[in-house]
Amino acid sequence: MATSISRSSISPSPQYIRTRSSPSYRRTYLILDSHYCWKRLSRSSRCFSVLHGGGGKNSRFVDTQSAMEDSHFEVVIKDPNTLPRPLSSTKSSVSTGSRLRVAYQGVPGAYSEAAAGKAYPKCEAVPCEQFDAAFEAVERWIVDRAVLPIENSLGGSIHRNYDLLLRHRLHIVGEVKFAVRHCLLANHGVQIEELKRVLSHPQALAQCENTLTGLGLVREAVDDTAGAAKHVAFHKLKDAGAVASSVAASIYGLNILAEDIQDDSDNVTRFLMLAREPIIPGIDRPFKTSIVFSLEEGPGILFKALAVFALRQINLTKIESRPLRNQPLRSSDDNGYGSSKYFDYLFYVDFEASMADQNAQNALRHLKEFATFLRVLGSYPMDTSMP
Repeated sequence: MATSISRSSISPSPQYIRTRSSPSYRRTYLILDSHYCWKRLSRSSRCFSVLHGGGGKNSRFVDTQSAMEDSHFEVVIKDPNTLPRPLSSTKSSVSTGSRLRVAYQGVPGAYSEAAAGKAYPKCEAVPCEQFDAAFEAVERWIVDRAVLPIENSLGGSIHRNYDLLLRHRLHIVGEVKFAVRHCLLANHGVQIEELKRVLSHPQALAQCENTLTGLGLVREAVDDTAGAAKHVAFHKLKDAGAVASSVAASIYGLNILAEDIQDDSDNVTRFLMLAREPIIPGIDRPFKTSIVFSLEEGPGILFKALAVFALRQINLTKIESRPLRNQPLRSSDDNGYGSSKYFDYLFYVDFEASMADQNAQNALRHLKEFATFLRVLGSYPMDTSMP
């Protein structure tokens, strides 16, 4: 039976309060510390917080605009001790103060929620509707951290989050690797032979392609795995299943028809830990540094950029290219055959070194000589544990 992929239009559960999408509905808030330093924040309606509890079954999204007063400006007096300051590397994954609020994308039962719990074991996990909302929740002080996926060993890079790293001014303060084990879920009483379609996140569907093709199921892509499980349970679907975690099955009362249905048992997702403040890099443990840069067009220019690391024996663990927004094409007539057009790209690179290492500093100083743009996204401890 031939398979197909379509985008499912899932109606929102009554538990959720949807955001107002009008771009004209914006307000500005001002934060004033005791030294009368002003910081201007442009409000957005896309950040959410948990109304009840820390991410249980009854958690729901709340429109933070509705929670604010209707005045045009709000002044908050902040003590200097509570203002942003660099974290030490030991504080990147362990809270020494009050319980951290950590944003993740999805609903309770999502793999991202489990990754947030692995990164910050005592955190209050806060669900966000989209990746954008998680970034903005950290920037608006709604949460303390965000834990978001950046790449998967089977599905590859999460391009959306690479773009958001550049758009926002958050810092990578750590990473966590999480082993993903997919299950095929359905309502109780439904047999696997009765299923005609399956819902899940596009990455999850791709990771289980062989199994789903063998079952002859039509695949429908939705925003997240746990959301698919919730939809199947809420609407009591008899012809549809969901690819999600065993935790999602427990939360939403679904039956597990099959376990470990991913095509490869080594299915690992790498998550980034994001904060408003950078950590202080050290040399007491393995560190990784993430950067983004752009280059002029020309023969061998990318080779020159990567050579600054090779010359210093710095190992690269990841390189990703993304189109440069607002300037997708560049004209050039250097080849002698008339004007040519090139795509402009940004290059995201991860390398194994701390920015406290003089060798890494020299490499970036060298790269800056011919890079048209360079930004350090974070220098943070590597996750060397088994997923």
